[in-house]
Amino acid sequence: MSRRRFSKVHMHYDVAKNSTLATAVLALGILSSACSPAGENADVGKDVFRVAVLTPGPITDQSWNAGAYAGLLGIRDSLSALTSHIQVKTPAEFEENFEQYGSQGYDLVFGHGFEFQDAAERVGRKFPQTVYITTSGNRVAPNVSPMVFGLEEPAYLAGVMAGALTRSGIISTIGGTELPPVKSLFLAFIAGARSVKPDVRVLGSYVGNWDDASAGKEQALAQIQQGSDFIFQNADAAGLGTFQAAREVRGVYVFGANSNQNAVAPDVIIASVVIDLPQAFLSVAREVKERRFTSRVIRFGASSGVVKLVQNPELAHLLKPPLRLRMDSVQRLMSSGKIVPPRLDFVDTSGPSSK
Repeated sequence: MSRRRFSKVHMHYDVAKNSTLATAVLALGILSSACSPAGENADVGKDVFRVAVLTPGPITDQSWNAGAYAGLLGIRDSLSALTSHIQVKTPAEFEENFEQYGSQGYDLVFGHGFEFQDAAERVGRKFPQTVYITTSGNRVAPNVSPMVFGLEEPAYLAGVMAGALTRSGIISTIGGTELPPVKSLFLAFIAGARSVKPDVRVLGSYVGNWDDASAGKEQALAQIQQGSDFIFQNADAAGLGTFQAAREVRGVYVFGANSNQNAVAPDVIIASVVIDLPQAFLSVAREVKERRFTSRVIRFGASSGVVKLVQNPELAHLLKPPLRLRMDSVQRLMSSGKIVPPRLDFVDTSGPSSK
């Protein structure tokens, strides 16, 4: 079997040594042989529950991909599953590895990102016994389901915070690539800021990838030079560069995304818009293992506890009592449906299809 198809994942956690998430992942046994390429599991008995995750970036990003890997380890430990992880880069690799996992009899395979859904839909038809989940996807097929996270509510709250605290009147967003879920998140963030400060100026840019921390830092510095003092990044490993940029300029703060990144740069990350990916992954894996899974749009809203805004206690002094009261009020109004943050309608709700 070629090295390109199933190369070992070498896990280096030097950049994450101060991260709470990285510590938790290491404690779970990140170098365990249970997380090995599918080809090495070919001789395992058919009654073993098998789960795999494909990530588009490194699991050292302390964000989107690290959360997925922590979810995989949680499934391994909670459900006694045989697990595998592979980082992939191109659509051809998405499809190739989906097929390999299907041919090896894996029960559940996560394609961790919106970009995996075309490959999942094509391969799913060939391997109906395997459930394929696309995180942040938008289409349903008989054995393919998207997992959708309602991050707009915590993003709106982050916007309220930024709009209230900005001194320059300028805030900004930095994304990895311009995917619909990312655009929807930024839309909610901007709306929250403008609910407090209608004339706030918003800068926005995309790195063009999810891996280049240097490029993320350059874009953040460019926005800071234009006056931005609060940056909402959703750029995975590239987003780590935004924290470095903020540390170089006094009075600039950044929001973490996807995982609780507060401990990554506690001096500049004011709060994190968090997805509890381990909880979400485990809930779906239980359904699959217990043979009660049905194909559908799998939604996790604020009421699920999977998505939330986590404030950084190290910077709690910046949030004065009036702002805290306002944020509590906004949270209650969102919970009651009286405030509905804007979102892009990118999810296909027409139901399962076999097209």
